[in-house]
Amino acid sequence: MANFALEPDPPRGRGQRLPRIAAMPETAAQPELDAQYRTLREGAGMLDRSERAKVKVAGADGAEYLQGQLTNEIEGLAPGRGAYAALLDRKGRIQADMRVLRLAADEIWFDLEPEAGEPALRHLRTYSIGRDLEIAEVGDEWAIISLLGPASGAIAEFEGLSPEHAHRSRDWEGIEVIGVATDQGVDLIARAERASALRERLTAAGAERIDAEAAEIVRIESGRPRFGRELGSETMPAEAGIVDRAVDFEKGCYIGQEPVARLHYRGRPNRRLCGLRLSAPAAPGAALRLGDREVGSIGSACVSPALGPIGLAVVRREAEIGDTVAVGEDARAEIAELPFAA
Repeated sequence: MANFALEPDPPRGRGQRLPRIAAMPETAAQPELDAQYRTLREGAGMLDRSERAKVKVAGADGAEYLQGQLTNEIEGLAPGRGAYAALLDRKGRIQADMRVLRLAADEIWFDLEPEAGEPALRHLRTYSIGRDLEIAEVGDEWAIISLLGPASGAIAEFEGLSPEHAHRSRDWEGIEVIGVATDQGVDLIARAERASALRERLTAAGAERIDAEAAEIVRIESGRPRFGRELGSETMPAEAGIVDRAVDFEKGCYIGQEPVARLHYRGRPNRRLCGLRLSAPAAPGAALRLGDREVGSIGSACVSPALGPIGLAVVRREAEIGDTVAVGEDARAEIAELPFAA
C-alpha cells in the first residue's frame, strides 16, 4: 500500500478543502507496517498489552462502591458483562478511564492505561475504608493479549462474543483464558506464566504478531481517544467524545456527576474531539491554529496506509468540520468527522 502526503498548496481559509493526495516514497519500515495493517483489516493481529494496569475488587460491597465512584452503570452489570467508565475529579475532569468486567457477583476487574493505574488505585482505596471489599493491584499476575481484526473471534475460539466488554472463560488445552469482546476483536486474559504458551497457541491458529504502531493506526481511524493523548486530567467526558460510551445519566450519584450532567443538559462543550486530515506527518503535541488563534494540539497522529497522514485532537469549537488549520510551522490539517471514512 502507498504512503501518502498532500502536495504543497497556498494557505486556505475557513471551509476550504485540502489539496489532493499524492504518493510519497515509502520508508524502509513502511512495507512491514502496511502488511501488518492489512492483517488487521483482513485477518487477526496479535499484540501483547500486559503493561496495562490491572485491578480486582472483591467483596459484597464492591459493585455498590464502584457505582458511586465511576461514571457508568456498574452495580447493574450481570456476571459476563462489562462497561467502559471513567473516574473523575469533582470538577468532572477525567482522572482515568477503564474497562470494567463483572467476573462474578462479588468480583470485579478493571484495567486501564499504565500511567493512570496508581492514581486510580490510591483514590479508590482512600474512600473504601469501612466497606466489605478488597482492592488488589494484580498487574504482575495476569497477561492481556489483544487480537485485532475480523478473524479474531474464530482464531481465539470466542466467536459470537458480543456486545463490547462481554466476556466468558474457557480452558484452551490447559490454559485458562477469559475472552473479552472489544471494538476491534477480542482480548484474552490469562495468568502471566501462561502467556508464552498462549501466544504460541494463537500463532499456530493463524494470528500474526503486530507492532503497537499498527494497532494505533486502527485506533486513530476509528476515532477512539486514549488516556494520556486526547483525554486526561484537563478533559471532560463531553470534550473527549466518550459520553455515549462511558456515562450513564440514569444512575445514582458519583464523583463529578454534577458538572457532567450540567454540561450535558444545559450547555455545550467549548472543545470536542475531532479528526485531522493532515497535509504531512505530524507529531503529537503540535499546535493547531485557526488564523491567529491556537485552537488545540495534536493528541495522536499516524500515517494510515488507507487514508494518509491523520490524527486526533480535542479542538475548540471555533474550528468547524471542514475548516483548515495550521499545524506547527509548515503543515495544515482539515478538521474531520469521526470515525474517519475511507
